[in-house]
Amino acid sequence: MPILDSSGDAFDISIIIVSFNTRDVLRECLQSVERESAGLRVEVLIVDNHSSDGSPEMIESDFPRVRLFRSEVNLGFASANNVALEVACGRYSVLLNSDAFLCPNALALAVQHMDQHPSVGLAGARLVGRDYSWQPSARMFPSLLTDFFVLTGLADRFPKSRIFGRFDRTWADPLRPAQTDWVPGAFSIIRADALTKAGVFDPDFFLYSEEVDLCKRIRKSGFEVWYWPDIVVIHIGGESSRQVKSLEMSSAGAQLVLWRMRSTLLYYRKHHGFAAWVAKLLEIGLFQLTILRNCFSSDPRRQARAKEYRNLIALMRRAWKDTQGGRVSPPRPW
Repeated sequence: MPILDSSGDAFDISIIIVSFNTRDVLRECLQSVERESAGLRVEVLIVDNHSSDGSPEMIESDFPRVRLFRSEVNLGFASANNVALEVACGRYSVLLNSDAFLCPNALALAVQHMDQHPSVGLAGARLVGRDYSWQPSARMFPSLLTDFFVLTGLADRFPKSRIFGRFDRTWADPLRPAQTDWVPGAFSIIRADALTKAGVFDPDFFLYSEEVDLCKRIRKSGFEVWYWPDIVVIHIGGESSRQVKSLEMSSAGAQLVLWRMRSTLLYYRKHHGFAAWVAKLLEIGLFQLTILRNCFSSDPRRQARAKEYRNLIALMRRAWKDTQGGRVSPPRPW
């Protein structure tokens, strides 16, 4: 039996936002949610990952109707979403990044599409920048071949190719709806029944690959994943990532690369077994080729590039060790 809102009606949507030191854009995000919730029965749940920028206080003072969950540690994206998903009361859950803003009719269209297509378990929107430039919004599952295309730059060089542009579907018309493998977590609407069958996020993924894994399980449970371009969401991207500080690395970027590598190994081991080892060899092999092309040059820029790729090899070897070859997730927070 669905839980009812204060008017006695079931919620249409539970909007779930994970917050980590993004106070200003989070305020803008919540303002877009308020604007687009008109005519819908909506609850908003925010899980704050131990922000230090006053985000929780801003939520409590400016948006008192929001249900706020404060974590004493950074749970990461997957586990933080699970905190809210386990108590969400809506027929659908909408996952929304704190640096994503709903465009006109986004929520109404999302509910309408899901109501009209009961076979769809999860769907995504057309993601755009503030200037409405296109962002990858419908993707194919990772594979060793697509990893090769991305790492070698072939995907960027030949975006209109159905072969090289496969991962981000850069060859496809972004204005056409499509059934796809997975959609980015900046915005997604999920049917409650799909989560009941497939389960919530796998907490082993601290950051990266968690939405890929969820979409894969939703598809295996018998539901479809779709991309609907008439639902438009402005996504800045990288706001929480820019807040990550590392005492060991020269930049936050290196820490994020390590997290990406860990999640890649965890994903391949979980879904493809032995392919985790091949994925490690593929990245290290391509990094070594880049080093060879640059290390004998007297150009300081090429020397710096060779050093950068030596660091990437060290990061992949560390990720392999940290995850025991993709078999275990390191203790959180990463």
